[in-house]
Amino acid sequence: MDNIFKRICIPVIALFVVGVALSACSETRPTSVPEAGITPTPADELVPIALQAGYGVRGPWFELYVTNPESPLSPQGTGGIDAPLVEAINNARLSIDVAAYSITLNSIRSALINAFRRGVIVRVVMESTNMDTSDVQKLLEAGIPIVGDENQGLMHNKFMVLDRAEVWLGSMNFTDSGTYEDNNNMIRIRSTKIAENYLVEFNEMFEEGRFGENVVAQTPHPAVTLAGSRVETYFSPDDRVLSVLYTLLSQAEESVHFMAFSFTSNELGAILREKAAAGLVIKGVMDEEQIASNTGTEFDPFRRVGLDVRVDGNDGQMHHKVFIVDGRIVVTGSYNFSKSAEERNDENVVIIYDERVARFFLEDFERVYARARK
Repeated sequence: MDNIFKRICIPVIALFVVGVALSACSETRPTSVPEAGITPTPADELVPIALQAGYGVRGPWFELYVTNPESPLSPQGTGGIDAPLVEAINNARLSIDVAAYSITLNSIRSALINAFRRGVIVRVVMESTNMDTSDVQKLLEAGIPIVGDENQGLMHNKFMVLDRAEVWLGSMNFTDSGTYEDNNNMIRIRSTKIAENYLVEFNEMFEEGRFGENVVAQTPHPAVTLAGSRVETYFSPDDRVLSVLYTLLSQAEESVHFMAFSFTSNELGAILREKAAAGLVIKGVMDEEQIASNTGTEFDPFRRVGLDVRVDGNDGQMHHKVFIVDGRIVVTGSYNFSKSAEERNDENVVIIYDERVARFFLEDFERVYARARK
């Protein structure tokens, strides 16, 4: 009994104390003020992160990663962008909260089990239809609690909140194909406020059983300034993401580059065609399989009006959900540009106003675009 108390109650008490302290700090600091400990850096001061099967850079409050399916090591399933995430999981001390559409990546599964065994509180929410994998069963057998959405829509998120202090998010599912075969991105954001945003959303699912349309819009810090860069957080279907993205694209002045796994949104397609007619540079790459299978794909309307939108050249999936606006604003997350993402699925989106972040994503766009075909 004493061992069980130490195993469960002591970490919970420690987590409660830390949570109260972080909450008190966030309540006394307005969102327009940069978070403590984050130092502004010059626009070009990014540090490359060495990866054998991916690309990464580090900034003052973020790390940015994209996969590299063309790497000779990718077929071996090693050297990818899961490595820094595993390292972060290994360094977690109090809590790891995971919202995962799918988990089949052994490195992630093993890291989560090891964290749980050393006393870290590990909690998981998942898409119910993807819970029958061997990796998920091993998580359950280890004692890690997993809540399925049991919902008609998808629990389509791919994020982790570590120690209530940082968030890992993006388009990458925690799977072998997502990490080594598909074009994907992942961002690490060090911010207690953004971590709180994601933790509130996680608890809505894990503790309250609210998924899909059964949600409440309650993001505590929708906009945060980190070292001079504005970061906005949105969840779907809570926050009417379509309206936010439409407004952002309608305000573009020079260019919009996009990489889209699924693009069936009439509204977003229409505003891009309107911007192209007004003289803006509009360039995109879309996933070949989704172009062929989606009812109402925007690919054909784009091509009919002469937009430079291409079919991806990756044998895997071109799985990004990214807009790059005017070379200085990036939209990414789990949200496909579709009606189901807007109305039914549990999704997340960040909008980052930072030229350094935009430059990194434009570099990946050029790699994906170079392999695409007209």
